[in-house]
Amino acid sequence: MFSMAASDPHQELIDYSDLEAQDIEEIDALMEALSRLRAAEKALSEASLRYMELSETDMRALHFAIVSENTGSEATPGAIARTLGISSASTTKLLDRLENAGHIERLRHPTDRRALVVRVDPSTRATAMRTIGAQQARRVDAARRLGSAERRIVIGFLEDMASDLSLEGVDWGDARGSRGA
Repeated sequence: MFSMAASDPHQELIDYSDLEAQDIEEIDALMEALSRLRAAEKALSEASLRYMELSETDMRALHFAIVSENTGSEATPGAIARTLGISSASTTKLLDRLENAGHIERLRHPTDRRALVVRVDPSTRATAMRTIGAQQARRVDAARRLGSAERRIVIGFLEDMASDLSLEGVDWGDARGSRGA
């Protein structure tokens, strides 16, 4: 599906004139592999959300609460709000929704009587481990099959790509303006 020549035949975005045919084939294959990875992750995420009848934000909150329990820290509403980057009011609605669905319970903080902590229901935790957790374990298996030097190369590549894909420098005004033309 991805091809530099098909996507940018006039090299308006990517100057690949200095690349050998093999380099172009390998880069196209790498971009295609990334596309397949994104599609697989999206399909898994959507299936998990449907299965558990949760939103992406709900899943992130549950993940945070599970990790907090695993590490012996407390998942407070304030910590959830900070982690998810949402307001206190949105956090309250989120926790109400999760509690009403039986996914969590809110309990008094063990050392601060004024505060609450969020605990994940054992059946929700088991479902998350059986579905999303099992998929995460497969990712770790793929990383384990790489040697140390290969992992460092992949880490560098992914970090470079994440940095290059930042929203800094995107001219959204031109992007919106070109749609109307």
